[in-house]
Amino acid sequence: MEDKSQHCQHIFLMSHMRANTSLISHILGSHPQINGYYEKHISYLSQASLREQEQQLPANKGAKNDNTRYLFDKILHNAYKLRLDNLDSQSIKVLLSIRAPEQTLKSIISLFRNKKTQHAYADPEKAVSYYIQRIKILTQFCEQYKKQYYYYDADLIRSDSKKSLSRIQKWLSLSTPLAEEYQIFSLTGKPRVGDSSENMQAGHIVKQQSNYEEIIIEPKLLQKAVTETYKNRQIIIEHAIDSMISR
Repeated sequence: MEDKSQHCQHIFLMSHMRANTSLISHILGSHPQINGYYEKHISYLSQASLREQEQQLPANKGAKNDNTRYLFDKILHNAYKLRLDNLDSQSIKVLLSIRAPEQTLKSIISLFRNKKTQHAYADPEKAVSYYIQRIKILTQFCEQYKKQYYYYDADLIRSDSKKSLSRIQKWLSLSTPLAEEYQIFSLTGKPRVGDSSENMQAGHIVKQQSNYEEIIIEPKLLQKAVTETYKNRQIIIEHAIDSMISR
């Protein structure tokens, strides 16, 4: 197989769980210039990591066989790293996104409560701990790699889709627009590769958010998440090349 990593550029989405990342990944992966739509669960510590990324894109998982411009991956967990100083930064575009805490946390808790086996993130306190720690790690990345990433508020992908996708298209220098419709791939909705909800099977952006009224987060706990998010988001926006934020 030809080594695409030698001539392709790379897009990385740095974010956290339940931040509309499967949605934007499918929109990006459906674009003719972008190859990849799901999370590879690998770190990018050297040029060899980029070759590993290419090897995880076999045709039966939605890889394109033509001369795509970009290879795509997203990094949502602290176990996986992106070290831009060890890579050819000229060939890399980084998108970074966070989602407002309340809906994010309720989505995380709901997801893990619905799993067959008990998971720590089904507990609000553990979910908040994960969320805050992830936001802090993203902030550390931004402080280390100032002006090397673009930031957007995750909720804008649903609430202001047309404008958001137009801005992202511009940031990535794509020759044609990003569409609100996307392809259903072989791994769409599968565990460990992204959102497994029914909305992902729609093939287009679903504006309506899920109702998590049964999920209760103690007010002081939620406020802790809100405070940490606001503080870190300000730093992230300050160090971004450009940003797209909710007003």
